[in-house]
Amino acid sequence: MGKAYIVGAGPGDPDLITVKALKCIQKADVLLYDRLVNRELLTEAKPGCQLIYCGKQPGIHEMKQETINHLLVKFTKLGKTVVRLKGGDPFVFGRGAEEVEALAKNGLSYEVVPGITAGVAVPAYAGIPVTHRKMASSFAVVTGHRTTGKPTDVNWENLAKGVDTLAIYMGITNLSYICEELQKHGKKRNTPVAIIQQGTTKEQRTVTGTLATIVGIVKHEDIQNPAMIVVGEVVLFRERIRELEVLNQGYCEIGVNEGLAN
Repeated sequence: MGKAYIVGAGPGDPDLITVKALKCIQKADVLLYDRLVNRELLTEAKPGCQLIYCGKQPGIHEMKQETINHLLVKFTKLGKTVVRLKGGDPFVFGRGAEEVEALAKNGLSYEVVPGITAGVAVPAYAGIPVTHRKMASSFAVVTGHRTTGKPTDVNWENLAKGVDTLAIYMGITNLSYICEELQKHGKKRNTPVAIIQQGTTKEQRTVTGTLATIVGIVKHEDIQNPAMIVVGEVVLFRERIRELEVLNQGYCEIGVNEGLAN
C-alpha cells in the first residue's frame, strides 16, 4: 500500500507553503491539485509525477468530489505516494475531511499537512489584523456560499452579535444577502468592510466601505472571485497605518504591499 497526503498549499503566494508541504510535493508519484493552487508549486514535482487537475469554481466542477475520493483511494491502493494539494488549509472549507474519511474507510495510510488559511493570511497582506487588543478580541471564519446558493443555514444573528471580526470565504456572489443579514441582526450600517480579491498574489486588489456601501463599491470596481470579505473594526487599522506612513514618509512592507499602496 502507498500513502496519501492531504496537503494545504497556502492562500496563493507560493512562498507561504510550509516546508513539510513542499517535501510532500517533491516526493509525490501522483498529485491531485485544486484551481486556487499556485501553479509555481507544481514545478516542484519530480519528473514522472502524474498531475491531475481537480479544480472547482462557482457553478463549474471539473471533477466531482466522489471522483476525487475514488482517485485518492485507487492510487494509494496501487502503492503510490499520493498528494492531494488544496488551496489554503485542507480542513477550512476544503473538503479535506471527506477525503480523509474515504481513505480511512478503505484502511489506507494517510497524513494531513495543514496550510496557512486565507481567512488570516489574506487580511494580513492587505494590512488588516483579524484581532487587535483595542479593536477585536474574537474572529470567525464563515462560508459565504452553499451548493444550494445563499448561506441561509449560517447563524448570522450569533455572528453579528457575538464576534468582532468576520472573515467570509466565497461570498462575493451573495454579498448583498450577507450585508443585509448582518444588519438585520444587529451590525451597524457603518461597520467597516474590506473586500480583498486574489489575496496574497501579485494581482491582489482591496476595496473598503461599510455594510451599507460595500455592495455598490464592489460592483463599481468590478471585484470578482476569488475574494475574501472582512467585516469589523479591524478594517480601520489599514487606514491608520496608511496615515502613519504618509506622516512619517516611510513604507512598511506588509505582504505584497498592495494593501497600503492601493
